[in-house]
Amino acid sequence: MDDNFNEMITTVKETSVSRRYFLRVAGTVAFGVSVGGYAGVKEALPKIVKLADGRTAIPVSEGYLLVDQKKCQGCMSCMLACSLVNEGVENLSLSRIQVFQNSFEKWPNDLNIEQCRQCADPACLAACPEDALSIDARFGNVRSVVNMEKCVGCGACVEACPYTPSRPLVVPDKKYGGDLKARKCELCADAPYHWDTAGGGPQGKQACVEVCPVGAIQFTTKVPEQEGDSGYKVNLRDSTWAGLGYPNK
Repeated sequence: MDDNFNEMITTVKETSVSRRYFLRVAGTVAFGVSVGGYAGVKEALPKIVKLADGRTAIPVSEGYLLVDQKKCQGCMSCMLACSLVNEGVENLSLSRIQVFQNSFEKWPNDLNIEQCRQCADPACLAACPEDALSIDARFGNVRSVVNMEKCVGCGACVEACPYTPSRPLVVPDKKYGGDLKARKCELCADAPYHWDTAGGGPQGKQACVEVCPVGAIQFTTKVPEQEGDSGYKVNLRDSTWAGLGYPNK
């Protein structure tokens, strides 16, 4: 699996005309110079978030993914890398991060990239009737580690997610005889096919971040603004990108 993943990274960075297509190569050079700063991230929230309705407070996640939709080239390498380290196969349908393209729109509305937000108050966790989702301190309190033995594939987590598309997935699992089981982004914390011996999670490496050829995905430990999209969809472009025809604001 190490060789497979390393080969994917090499292929993505060597392979590459629309603006987005051109930047699959040129943007790699820009990324090598600098990925730029990002806006929309506030000072870290308290380590414990008090939930509504008198529920027990839970610690915030120690890691988050930020994306730059204007910088993304739509190559879907992040999706393939995600499924590879988590499922052992390259399958867009099994990716925790999703990139959607719309050929009827013009840049920058021709694609959309959606990642799990590691919500301070995760609706997916609260909705599970089997208590199959949990926040595990071993993995930096990422939302939510799925206990496959408990999960019955009911889809309650998918329905509860307030975002479109839903961040949790429910798909057939060969390890359980084809029964439906939930999956969700854990920042690669519990990825069984992770290429790095140190693993993923907030203290390790995330496949989507590592494989993106233009640096359109970034990891941060700061809690993003929870309302709206500004905290999660940010500007990762610098002045180098302006020279390639991209606004850096």
